[in-house]
Amino acid sequence: MKTKAELLPDCPVATTVQLIGNKWKLLIIRNLRVRPWRFNELQKNLDGISQKVLTDSLRSMEADGLITRTVYAEVPPRVEYALSELGETMRPILDAMETWGNSYQSMKNNSTQVSR
Repeated sequence: MKTKAELLPDCPVATTVQLIGNKWKLLIIRNLRVRPWRFNELQKNLDGISQKVLTDSLRSMEADGLITRTVYAEVPPRVEYALSELGETMRPILDAMETWGNSYQSMKNNSTQVSR
C-alpha cells in the first residue's frame, strides 16, 4: 500500500489542487483565515453545503494537516476548526485569489457600464 506522500501528483500545482481544489474546501479555508469557526457556523455561512460534504471536507483537511480540530471539555461539547500552521502557509494563495477576483469583478463591472 502506498503512503499518502507517494499518492501525491508529481506536479506541484496538481498537488495543491488535490488538497484544496474544490469549491467547499476553498470557502472553508476562506472563512478560517479570519478566525476559528464551529461546525454549525460554517454550515450556516456556506450556503448550499450539506452536512456530509462539510464533515468530509473538514476531516480531509484535518488529515492533510491544513486545519486543526479542537474539542473543548464542556457540556455540551464545543468543537472549533482553525487553520493549522501548515494551513496558514496557504494564506498568500487565497489572498492572491481574492485580489484577482476583485480585479476581475471591477473589470467586468466597468465593461458592463461602458456597454450600456
